[in-house]
Amino acid sequence: MTIPATLLYSETHQWARFDDDGLVTVGITHFAQSTLGDLVYVELPAIGRQVKQQEAVALVESVKSASDVNCPLSGEIVETNPAVVDNPEAINDTPYEAWLFRLRPSDLAERAALLDAAAYEKAVA
Repeated sequence: MTIPATLLYSETHQWARFDDDGLVTVGITHFAQSTLGDLVYVELPAIGRQVKQQEAVALVESVKSASDVNCPLSGEIVETNPAVVDNPEAINDTPYEAWLFRLRPSDLAERAALLDAAAYEKAVA
């Protein structure tokens, strides 16, 4: 299982990439997509939506179950990835490239609640 060291992780299996433009790109982890199985549907949050850390903001559905995607940080949704709506299986194929949404964080202190790759690996072991 791949767990990139350049990302941070939530205990609910989302990854967060802190980008140079000040935004945070969010997706679901390899562990999450492999547990869910073949994804068939993705519902993304509305652009402009204000979200709180750990709030359910998106939905991914597989042939066997549906799962909420929680936001790893509070902030404003500023962009979504329509490619994963049209092609949900891209998340299964490349979970760390097939991002779901980007947000402008409102409280960077919340970053302390996220796990680094080593801590996330222990959490899913």
